[in-house]
Amino acid sequence: MPDTTGASYAAAGVDIEAGDRAVELMKEWVKKTRRPEVLGGLGGFAGLFDASALKNYERPLLASATDGVGTKVDIARQLGVYDTIGHDLVAMVMDDIVVCGAEPLFMTDYICVGKVHPERVAAIVKGIAEGCVLAGCALVGGETAEHPGLLGADDFDVAGAGTGVVEADRLLGPERIRTGDAVIAMASSGLHSNGYSLVRHVLLNEGGLALDAHLDGLGRSLGEELLEPTKIYSLDCLALMRTAEVHAFSHVTGGGLAANLARVIPDGLHAVVDRSTWAPGAIFDLVGRTGRVERLELEKTLNMGVGMIAIVPEESTDVALTTLADRGVDAWVAGKITDRGEHGTGAALVGDYAV
Repeated sequence: MPDTTGASYAAAGVDIEAGDRAVELMKEWVKKTRRPEVLGGLGGFAGLFDASALKNYERPLLASATDGVGTKVDIARQLGVYDTIGHDLVAMVMDDIVVCGAEPLFMTDYICVGKVHPERVAAIVKGIAEGCVLAGCALVGGETAEHPGLLGADDFDVAGAGTGVVEADRLLGPERIRTGDAVIAMASSGLHSNGYSLVRHVLLNEGGLALDAHLDGLGRSLGEELLEPTKIYSLDCLALMRTAEVHAFSHVTGGGLAANLARVIPDGLHAVVDRSTWAPGAIFDLVGRTGRVERLELEKTLNMGVGMIAIVPEESTDVALTTLADRGVDAWVAGKITDRGEHGTGAALVGDYAV
């Protein structure tokens, strides 16, 4: 008799039951991110957020952003650690949103895998949910997609999109910045989630270093250092806006400190940042030495120890630093805003790093 067994989705490599199991496992973590404005639960076709809360604003502006975490996911895959990468995702999205002064409201995620391992997917969502709690936003939904044949069974990637709100007359940006403003740097927790293509190439490929290696200065294994979650500054920035006058923020991501700071500097003004006000962590020196990477190349790829910048009037400096210190944020005055002068419009790093 002819074979009457037809093709199936499962035979093609997509396991719907595993996907359903992953959803069940992640529900408890998503619930922890719930805000009063969130309606319904996980499993609907769309996440619902009660926008009537925006009636309290005179002129609410919605801010949105989307991002991923780049090739840092490969470090997580190699180490089999999946519950921290979500912090990175939330930081990349929500710390972009807070730059304009917006309060994070809600976020959605997209997880693409070669094969659904329910516990692994749930661990990723756990990290995203924990990050949302740290950012003060709700995780209202997401998508897990299984792509057999395109991704290996252990391969995955994550992306997310978020929305925030800011009162129009409290919108931060270049228009507020003035000559004499102070540039306050907030310390990063490490590499964050940028430059990992360079880092992996230099340390793992060319340098031949093992992820379980314990190297001088790191105080832990290389893998643990590389997986250190990106610091989430959202609530710290909002707290700073409540206690001090803030003119602008700059989230230091791809492109490095100078390039990201230049994005919020108005024409005719310049930000001068003094390297001698801080010492980058050991991981930055390790990348530079191992790969013989020139300083300018490092600075346009990595954050060099600064994850967020606040620009405030000079007279607000003390209260700003006190607010951040009270919240456990390592911060310092790293520079100032000047007239264009010899450097031109934008931002520049001057001096040598502290030792």
